[in-house]
Amino acid sequence: MLETSDLIEQVYPAATVVLIRDCVDGIEVLLVQRSKAVQHMGGMWVFPGGKVEQADYPSNRDDYQAAVNAAIRETEEEAGLRITAEQLMYLSHWTTPEGAKKRFATWFFLAILGDGQEVQVDGGEIALHRWLTPKVALAASADSEHPLRLMPPTFVSLSDIADCKTAVEVTKKVCGRDAIVYEPRVALLDDGICFLYAGDAGHHNSNLNTKGPRHRLYMVNDQLKYIREC
Repeated sequence: MLETSDLIEQVYPAATVVLIRDCVDGIEVLLVQRSKAVQHMGGMWVFPGGKVEQADYPSNRDDYQAAVNAAIRETEEEAGLRITAEQLMYLSHWTTPEGAKKRFATWFFLAILGDGQEVQVDGGEIALHRWLTPKVALAASADSEHPLRLMPPTFVSLSDIADCKTAVEVTKKVCGRDAIVYEPRVALLDDGICFLYAGDAGHHNSNLNTKGPRHRLYMVNDQLKYIREC
């Protein structure tokens, strides 16, 4: 007989960092490609990050501090970059929708890299890296022949800062508001999926046709389209 604990779907804590720097075209964001041999999200372009480990927890078991520690550790392990807790700005929190094969509760942080450090990927879990402006990354994801494969949280995070022209402007935007919490509800389509986020009129019942504000992402034929109309 199954125990109650066996029926509870495990959600793993994780942390990731959106690293940005100023460039001649505005701002660039660091994206790293997970090795195609990796089972989870193999071949996808993501921000540096990963699961929160037990060693990341402070003595008081604070979840947020553990996420900060994990973000710092993962950034160095995956990209060879050293950042500090003081550099991290709390951007958002994402929870994988119910029913997914593996679920995560992920803290997204943003940090400005301005000290000339060079990226050095680990060559194992992470295969490649690219610095791209958010707009170029979003456009590349729509390339029909050689798309830059992005997960919804990555796509939405890039969309969030795509109109910012400098790192200072990004900082003002992020620090001038509360972190955004994403707990997506899923609506199935004939040719894809729609993720409904808080603020969308259909978020509470996964109804795409509910009248009102829109805050959602369509994933149709591997193409992503983010809509936020409040």
